[in-house]
Amino acid sequence: MVPEMPGIVPDDIERYVENHTTAESDHLAAVAAETRDQMSSAVMLTGHVEGRLLETLVYATGAKRVLEFGTFTGYSALSMASALPSDGKVITLEVDPARAKVARANFADSRYGDRIELRLGPALESVAELSGLFDLVFIDADKPSYPLYYEAALERLADRGLIVVDNTLWSGRVIDEREPDPDESTLALRRFNDRVARDDRVTCVMLSIRDGVTLIRRR
Repeated sequence: MVPEMPGIVPDDIERYVENHTTAESDHLAAVAAETRDQMSSAVMLTGHVEGRLLETLVYATGAKRVLEFGTFTGYSALSMASALPSDGKVITLEVDPARAKVARANFADSRYGDRIELRLGPALESVAELSGLFDLVFIDADKPSYPLYYEAALERLADRGLIVVDNTLWSGRVIDEREPDPDESTLALRRFNDRVARDDRVTCVMLSIRDGVTLIRRR
């Protein structure tokens, strides 16, 4: 089994949070188990608590159209689709054909699969082909491209829409003294976090859930 991403919350608190969050469905549990067993990059899995957060955000905002940057094996898209009305849609963007194949199989096995559309290819090219606005946008893809995805999300965000950005604490490595020799993704996330915090077009809040989740809305 691939180890989980290094935590920013103490393990005992993380276990308590897991145990006091409504259990994931059997299908999502199976998706998670298969991802951890078979994918070398299983640390990218959204997982139980964050999946419930995404589901709750979709439900609470009344979202009908959701855009996702980065599908991986489909856990997050399935979590969000489960909270949509029957005529709602998640459009999820994935560049890797192998991951897309796994995700599509997971969608086909789910009762919510008909609410998910996966588009394969570079995300910005896929976004350029989309029309209409989105009520919620989830960004969880390559970190150096976050600013580009953020701007694309803002352009397509409904008036009361919400942008959700994953990995913004990056296992604490975004804090300078914790990472004296930062890699490209760490530097990119530091710059992205600073950019959003200074952006007078939006209001944001960073949450210390899993690996850091930032919620962003227009002012």
